[in-house]
Amino acid sequence: MVAPVRVIPTAAKRASSLLRTIQYTHPPSCPCHSNPGHHHSAPGIVPRPRDAPRRYAIPTSVEVQKEYAFEMAASAIRFGPGVTQEVGMDLKNMGAKKVCVVTDSTVDKLDAMRQVREALAAEGIHFSVYSNVTIEPKDSSIKDAIAWARPYEADAYLAVGGGSVMDTAKLMNLYAAYPDADFLDFVNAPLGKGRPVDKPLKPLIAVPTTAGTGSETTGTAIFDLVSKRAKTGVAHRNMKPTLGICDPLNTRTMPAAVKASSGLDVLCHSLESWTAIPYNERTPRPANPIMRPAYQGANPISDIFSFHALRSTVKYLPRAVKDPDDFEAQSEMLFAATMAGVGFGNAGVHLCHGMSYPISGQNPGYKHEGYEVSVPIIPHGVSVAVSAPAVFRFTGASNPERHLQAAEAFGVDISNVKRESAGEVLAEALTKFLADLGDQPKGLKELGFGPEHIDALVEGTIPQARVLMFAPGLSKELEAERDQLRRLFEDAMTH
Repeated sequence: MVAPVRVIPTAAKRASSLLRTIQYTHPPSCPCHSNPGHHHSAPGIVPRPRDAPRRYAIPTSVEVQKEYAFEMAASAIRFGPGVTQEVGMDLKNMGAKKVCVVTDSTVDKLDAMRQVREALAAEGIHFSVYSNVTIEPKDSSIKDAIAWARPYEADAYLAVGGGSVMDTAKLMNLYAAYPDADFLDFVNAPLGKGRPVDKPLKPLIAVPTTAGTGSETTGTAIFDLVSKRAKTGVAHRNMKPTLGICDPLNTRTMPAAVKASSGLDVLCHSLESWTAIPYNERTPRPANPIMRPAYQGANPISDIFSFHALRSTVKYLPRAVKDPDDFEAQSEMLFAATMAGVGFGNAGVHLCHGMSYPISGQNPGYKHEGYEVSVPIIPHGVSVAVSAPAVFRFTGASNPERHLQAAEAFGVDISNVKRESAGEVLAEALTKFLADLGDQPKGLKELGFGPEHIDALVEGTIPQARVLMFAPGLSKELEAERDQLRRLFEDAMTH
């Protein structure tokens, strides 16, 4: 099923209304969303040997039924300039008496944290601040945060920062609720054990200070698993924030490089969820609705959020990067990030993100300009966007209409474009957008990768079954998949 796209006047207001409707009908506490099998193999699936064909989406039954339904879930969202000051009242309304505030050392000095401290103090709420979150966190920094959280025994969590902060807070909340769990217990299979989150966690409020990850809407937390030289994470609906407080005043202090990288994450979230396999092509159909995953494939509701986010990002990201005083652009990018979060949080992402995890995890020494860190870093948004032209050139044949509609969102006149050229046209539009944005690597070569790295990058991508299953056109036979990924990385070396 491919839903038609309807460009709605005053889309931001109507999208906000739709989000509120979804939150009313499917609040975070909905019992259907406990989903212990979420993101993991279906019943009857056993881990495959290294050289065996991929079977993560095929049940042992000979008769494979495709999905026939989709489901929608998202965190409650409050959006508006100045809403940060309400967080103390929110926590008091939740009955919180001992709050763990999670941030990083930079945000800890900014106005967002000043407002948070004042709001909590005004309501007489006891809190302690954990400010040692690192950008693009590694498993070691996540473990340090968990070790701090477990004995603190908070009855609520408050994350103030970017995606790294929000993801760290989710994992602190998770592992504090399971004091005897080993770290790999909940990490996505096959890198971890993929244990389901089978009980509710403490309330978590997320206050994003960057406009990119959409982590305030999702139950996903990502980090570097250093021993495997790959990014991975934990994903479950029970990890979703209870409330996302999206205050455009908090994103004004983002450096231009951070705005660009964060915005490119929004761009890829929206494009990947828009072009993911349709929900009714996913197999197997769950035997029980509790087994229906959060990442379901493109569906008529996620399409609305994803396509709105795409159009907004194309329009406002260049303005936000170039003019720090363009408050309209900054606000629209924060809204686009949240919209994309709802879209991909229900549809899923695919190849750009699957390939990005080894790209950042196997960094040969690249340090992105504009990031004030002492160690090499490929920001997440850079790692996903660098392969985007190659990815959408590859996926174009799967659904030419969607790729052409995406190209049109970039301003391309598609009236005379042939269907078979859809992927190439979108790839060219992305290449031009990245070049015009400025300060972006023109392929993996400029990150320091060469042909000698391709096999390792491929092997680092293959375990990302959780997202690769939504990649249109990607083979489920392992050696064929390896060949396709190898060609994709070769194509992504330059653009």
